Amino acid sequence: MQPSSNQRLSNQHNLLLTSLTKRKESGKKSFAVLLDPDKVEQDAFKDLLLRSVENRIDFFFVGGSLITNFVLQDVIKTIRNYTNIPAILFPGNSLHIEPSADAILLLSLISGRNPEFLIGQHVIAAPILKQSGLEVLPTGYMLVDSGVQTTVSYISNTTPLPYDKPSVAACTAMAGEMLGLRLMYMDAGSGAKRPVAPEMIAAVRKAVDTPLIVGGGINSAEKALAALQAGADVVVVGNGIEKDPELLPEIAEVVRAFNEPLVSSR
Repeated sequence: MQPSSNQRLSNQHNLLLTSLTKRKESGKKSFAVLLDPDKVEQDAFKDLLLRSVENRIDFFFVGGSLITNFVLQDVIKTIRNYTNIPAILFPGNSLHIEPSADAILLLSLISGRNPEFLIGQHVIAAPILKQSGLEVLPTGYMLVDSGVQTTVSYISNTTPLPYDKPSVAACTAMAGEMLGLRLMYMDAGSGAKRPVAPEMIAAVRKAVDTPLIVGGGINSAEKALAALQAGADVVVVGNGIEKDPELLPEIAEVVRAFNEPLVSSR
């Protein structure tokens, strides 16, 4: 008999947050694959999961700004059937909650000024999350201009942070950390023309002590390496892998190579 989500997580309170924090403190980098439930096709999905296990992917982020099908539960179930990789919800709004996942990034869109995505949706979701058994990961979400309007900027009705203003991003992250947010997520958005600038990543890394997640526009191993070298603790890739499946092992190798000196020095 499978344990309920409450039973499964009763002994794992803050497990993923603790893991992310320890990895950050040790300098160990992570690779998360972003899965858009609307784009999952079962045969290709199973192959992606098996390749993710083979390449030692650290996390799956599941979700998106706009989900049009009732498939979240099926996606999580399939992940469970083929892997032991943690499945973390990446919600676009309060409807995107699935208790069978391991955790949820409770995103506060601190780069914008729309109260619905700063606190409004969170109030609606709070009682459901309280009962869900999900590990809640309070996350400061910063959307960064990528040269094209993204779905998240349109849906959230917010203006992204200017691409070339690292000090604005640093102060935004600093404020989020002071408010008690435990993770920072810098995102250029799905299908971004350019990733978050290394200079901006470095400025945010210097400004806060939280683990730093970076995604959007990472469509090559070189861009992933640049993000890691600038200070990202977790790189997130979704759209790039959809377009080029070979990107998965290439970025996994970059993360492994980055972490190898840490392992050999112990």
